[in-house]
Amino acid sequence: MAQHAPPARGARLGRAAGANGSVSEGNTVNGVVLLLPGRSRLSPGPVRPLARALVRAGGAEGLVTHTVLHGKGACREDDARWAADEVVRRYGDVPVCLAGYDAGGRAALLAAGHEAVNSVLALAPSLGEVVSPESPEPVKQLSGRQVLIVHGTNDAHSDPEASFRLAAQAKKANRSTCRFEVHSDGHRLREHQAEVVALSVDFILGAMFSGRFSRPVTDALAAPPPLGLRMPLATGFGRSLRG
Repeated sequence: MAQHAPPARGARLGRAAGANGSVSEGNTVNGVVLLLPGRSRLSPGPVRPLARALVRAGGAEGLVTHTVLHGKGACREDDARWAADEVVRRYGDVPVCLAGYDAGGRAALLAAGHEAVNSVLALAPSLGEVVSPESPEPVKQLSGRQVLIVHGTNDAHSDPEASFRLAAQAKKANRSTCRFEVHSDGHRLREHQAEVVALSVDFILGAMFSGRFSRPVTDALAAPPPLGLRMPLATGFGRSLRG
């Protein structure tokens, strides 16, 4: 597999968390989630609560999480690719999920072609020129991956319609693509953070280990466009799963 050189800005992996305890104790690692933050460390969105929830829910399965730390500026595609290389170097042939927020969501979508990646989670992805009229949506790298995009309908920072257009293009080549809309929520996804985190955990564990998802995710993956790409995230999602 081609190795990607470390980004010039000095990307690195944060401390490992999960795998039912400390990885250094020799616990088996069966999958790794790379958390890709957005532009600002002061506005991490749902990344931190998602990291905590994944440790609780996936540690017994051998799931490890690493936050991809980087220098100045937003997390980029080359940061994500290098981080996936580093996972392979440390843990061997394990599935990798790229889970990003804001600019990190964009990086996750663009770096999905890495051979180790089996799934992508993009939360309020900031797509910018990726879906400009002059540039066709890049979706080839999403083929063969499980893909979930989550976007607030009141996002004033990152256009929700841009992520819908990218999801629609991806769905044509990859049926394992779905998108949920968080009605009335903004870019940070604060109003329904618990539901967003629960949805994300359900998707990641299903994509990486069991192959099973909650009924809403299963329905979204199976539904034709635009239904499966405008799936509303129900208030209280996650509480019913625990019940």
